[in-house]
Amino acid sequence: MTPSHIYRLTNQLQHYAWGSTTAIPALLGAVGDGRPVAEMWLGAHALGPSMADAVPAPDATPGPRALPDLLRAEPDRLLGRSVVEAYGPRLPYLLKVLAAAEPLSLQVHPKPHVARAGYSHENAAGLALEAAERNFKDDQHKPEMLVALTPFEGLCGFRRPARILALLDGLDGDTVAQMRSALQARPTADGVRAAFEVALAAREGDCTADLTCTIDSIRARLDRGESTSRGDQTAVDLAKSFPGDPGALVSLMLNRVSLAPGQAVFLGAGEVHAYLSGVGIEIMASSDNVLRAGLTAKRVDVDVLLRCASFVPRPPEHPVLRAEPGGLTGYRPPVEEFALVYGEVRGEALITHTGPRIALCLDGELEIHGLLGPVVRVAQGESVFVGHDAGQVTLVGAGSVVVAYVPYA
Repeated sequence: MTPSHIYRLTNQLQHYAWGSTTAIPALLGAVGDGRPVAEMWLGAHALGPSMADAVPAPDATPGPRALPDLLRAEPDRLLGRSVVEAYGPRLPYLLKVLAAAEPLSLQVHPKPHVARAGYSHENAAGLALEAAERNFKDDQHKPEMLVALTPFEGLCGFRRPARILALLDGLDGDTVAQMRSALQARPTADGVRAAFEVALAAREGDCTADLTCTIDSIRARLDRGESTSRGDQTAVDLAKSFPGDPGALVSLMLNRVSLAPGQAVFLGAGEVHAYLSGVGIEIMASSDNVLRAGLTAKRVDVDVLLRCASFVPRPPEHPVLRAEPGGLTGYRPPVEEFALVYGEVRGEALITHTGPRIALCLDGELEIHGLLGPVVRVAQGESVFVGHDAGQVTLVGAGSVVVAYVPYA
C-alpha cells in the first residue's frame, strides 16, 4: 500500500473563560454555542492531540489516528531524520489559533532545566496532570511567537526602571509606595525584581482596599488629563476585570504591545507577559507549561515563578521577517523548534521548507500540490499535516494560509 504523505487534521478546542464566543467558530464556519472558545490546538501535545486522517484514505482504513501515535509509528518518514535526532519521534512545536475576548493571566514559561526538574518532581509526588496544584504539564520549555490576525494587544517584558518610576510617581497606596522605594533604591533589574516581589506579596493579605486606593488615584490622574499613558488605562481596565488583584499594578511595569494584522512578537522563556485582546496565530515549543503571577483565579506559585522570570528591562522582541516565494512572509524566531510562513496566496506559492509541516487555511480555498501527490484541497478552517516525505509543496488558489515548520529539518 502506498503511504499517505498528507493527513487531514481534526483539532481540539479549548474553552477557557477568556476566550471569544465567535472568532474561532467563525473560522470553522460554525455557529457558536455561547461558550467561550479560547484556542484551537493543531499538533501532537498529549493534552490536546489532533486526529489525523490519511489522504487519500486507504481502502481498509482504520479511521483517523491521534497524530502523536502516527508520528511514533513512522518517525523518519513523517518527521525526517534530522528532527528525530534532535527531538525524538515527536513534533517539536504546537500551533494554535488564539482568540482573546478578555485578558489572559500574567504569566511566564519555564526554561528547559526548570521544566524537566519540575515535571519529574510533580510526577514523583503522584500529582495527576489535571491537578489544580500542578505547575508543570510536561517536561518542555515554552518559547512562543504570536502573529496577529486582528489588532492585538498585550503586555510583554519590563519597562526601563526610569519609566516605571514615572508611572508610579504620585500614586496613593502602601503597596505602590513600597514598589517605588524598592525601585528607587536599585534602578536596575534587581530593583525591578524587588518591586515585582512587593506586588506579588500583596496577594498574601487582603490588599483590595489598598489596591482600590491606588487605582482611584490613577483614574483621577486620567480624569484630570494629567496622563495620556496607556499604562494607566491598562491598570484601570485590569483592576475592573480582576478586582483586588495586584497584577493590575504589575501591568504598570510592563511594556504595552499593539500589533497590527501580520505583525508578530516573540516571547522567550522567562518573559513576563499577558495577552489582553485580539485574535492571532500562536506557535510554541510543544508545551503547556504556564506559571502564573496574577490576573487569574488559577494557581499562583510565586517561588517557582521567581526562579523562572527574567527581570532585565528590554523592549519586546520581534521575529526576523523574510520574503517567501509567492508573496508569503516567513517569521523566524530565535529558536530551533519552530517557524511560520503566513500570508495571502494569489495564484501559486512554493513552500520550500520540508520536515513536519502543518498548514491551516484561514480563508478562501487552496490546493496543495506535491511531487508525490495527490492534490489536496483545503478551505477556510481546514488544516493538514504534511509529512517530510512529501518534499516541497506548492499552494495553488486564492486564500490566506499559515504553515508551521521546523527550521532546520
